Amino acid sequence: MPLASERPSAAEPPARIHDHAMESLRVIRDAMERAGSFTAVPGHGTVLIGLTALVAAALAARAPSAGAWLAIWLGEGLVAGAISVTSIVRKCRRLGLPLASGIVRKFALAFLPALAAGGILTGVLARQSLGAMLPGTWLLLYGAAVAAAGALSVRIVPLMGLTFMLLGVGALALAPAHPDLFLAAGFGGLHVVFGILIARRHGG
Repeated sequence: MPLASERPSAAEPPARIHDHAMESLRVIRDAMERAGSFTAVPGHGTVLIGLTALVAAALAARAPSAGAWLAIWLGEGLVAGAISVTSIVRKCRRLGLPLASGIVRKFALAFLPALAAGGILTGVLARQSLGAMLPGTWLLLYGAAVAAAGALSVRIVPLMGLTFMLLGVGALALAPAHPDLFLAAGFGGLHVVFGILIARRHGG
């Protein structure tokens, strides 16, 4: 038989009980968001990005000029961005995660600064005729973006970012040798490999 102190107060109005329940749900939801026990990174979308990068690498290797080479990779960046956003939106909807939730905003804020820095450095290096430094710069800063955002996700995501960063360091050390090989290995191969792992382990 429950103690008297454990019985709901008969004088407590239903509205107050409802408020307590909603507050408890908010605390639980906030705790789950802070824990980052899910991934907003779509595995299948990541694989698709990798495949488009492999196509871009093959096209860029045959580019007639440095300007055409840069245009191909910038175009690939736009395609990859569109695939990424579309895939993340679809996965969030499938998981029932609101796009305006705190964890989604934090993920985006962690990811975008390094990506913006890459865009700025692309213009600077291209104007200074230092295009040979672009593959390593792209890989390094993209890896930094993924590693930073991955701190809010599952363990494999920051690992993916660190792998990109290591490849970027290698590309910078060996520049200007084999630029498309490094880009194919990173934006193509690593995306495919990690995309498959994410899809298998974390729900597509």
